[in-house]
Amino acid sequence: MSIQSINPATEEVIQTFEVSNEKQINQALEQARAAFQSWRTTTFAERSVHLHTVAHYLRQHKEELARLSTLEMGKPIVEAEGEIDKCAWACDFYADNAERFLADEQIATNASQSYISFLPLGVILAVMPWNYPYWQIFRFAAAALMAGNTIVLKHASNVSLAALAIERIFKESGLPEGIFHTLLIPGAAAEKLIADPRIAAITLTGSDAAGVAVGTASGHALKKAVLELGGSDAFIVLADADLDAAAQTAVRARFQNTGQSCIAAKRFIVVEAVAAAFEQKFAAAAAQLRVGNPLERDTQVGPMPRADLRAELDTLVQASIKMGARVLLGGKPLEGKGFFYAPTILSDVTPEMPVFSSETFGPVAAIIRARDEEHAVQLANDSQFGLSSNLWTQNVAHAQQLARRIEAGGVFINSMTASDPRLPFGGVKRSGFGRELSLFGIREFVNIQTVWVGPAMGPQLQTPTR
Repeated sequence: MSIQSINPATEEVIQTFEVSNEKQINQALEQARAAFQSWRTTTFAERSVHLHTVAHYLRQHKEELARLSTLEMGKPIVEAEGEIDKCAWACDFYADNAERFLADEQIATNASQSYISFLPLGVILAVMPWNYPYWQIFRFAAAALMAGNTIVLKHASNVSLAALAIERIFKESGLPEGIFHTLLIPGAAAEKLIADPRIAAITLTGSDAAGVAVGTASGHALKKAVLELGGSDAFIVLADADLDAAAQTAVRARFQNTGQSCIAAKRFIVVEAVAAAFEQKFAAAAAQLRVGNPLERDTQVGPMPRADLRAELDTLVQASIKMGARVLLGGKPLEGKGFFYAPTILSDVTPEMPVFSSETFGPVAAIIRARDEEHAVQLANDSQFGLSSNLWTQNVAHAQQLARRIEAGGVFINSMTASDPRLPFGGVKRSGFGRELSLFGIREFVNIQTVWVGPAMGPQLQTPTR
């Protein structure tokens, strides 16, 4: 069995890979488990040196690494280079802060001493998607490795070059053998890996359907899982918003990475009083986007990575148009070579339409008119997803109050959503559970261990034992 990497801009096969066989999989798991036993005993200072070296490697090889992802999944080259820089930032961030995040916490009890330790779990299986082929891995891996875990990666099959490059990054940066392994296997093989006793926990970034499959398998195996799943983020524009700034940001928020981001704004909910003006500004700005060869530095929208994904997106668009959505821009695939889809804006969208209820993973924006801000919040929450959201108004204090009513893992006021190593990232509802990044992310894959030292000092509360 083989896996192909295909250039989505030209539809040409870049390289064909043989799938990892049982012997290779077993060897990787054995090495990762053995490496964990020694890696867990290293100091934070030692791990920090390694992670800073990885950050340096990423910056030194930014152009070649970025080119790989552009060739494999069509990311515009400037954005691909920015992704590498962000991965380096995450490595430096956890190298500098992990020891503080995971320091023992002393707790006052009637013990002579009691405290909480944060200890690594073991080998973590990472099941990752193609849309940010480096960032999705490094935002998890930097924290997991600094905590003392080791990693086995099952990446999306269409970015195998990037997957192998990530393993090479860690090796050439001098990390010990077995700390990070890439396996080239199909998605169906992940369930067997999850059940393997050498795997301690699982992290997945992917669709909600993938989350159900991995969550079910993890539950059967009784293993910890962090699931960062799909999103249909609301971009709420209230009557007092700066419409010029909102419209310009809306273009970036929707069409960055060719609209293929779980935290991209997808549902633009605009109060009726300013809806017409916002639509005009948004469509005019989006019409200026340059679609083309993602290797050219002025390209802003590249191809989608596969023909089937483009077809799925177009099905949602055409069904919504038949139900009454009005096309302001685009609305169809582009002719010629490559899996290109025209930047699209649909107006008069209602909650019954697929572009409202489904995750539109591609360059398609849906505009929904709200009667007022109360209706806007209702529409924002009328979704099976709850990853992030945006709220535009000049009354920031009021926005902070409204944010508490929005059912999402993040609310970005007068800005677009962006992940940041300093802040926790994750969602609610069918957008998954658990958090990545910040202190919360590094504490996902540790054993939170209570240590109680006797003898007891003074009266002791008696509680039943299990």
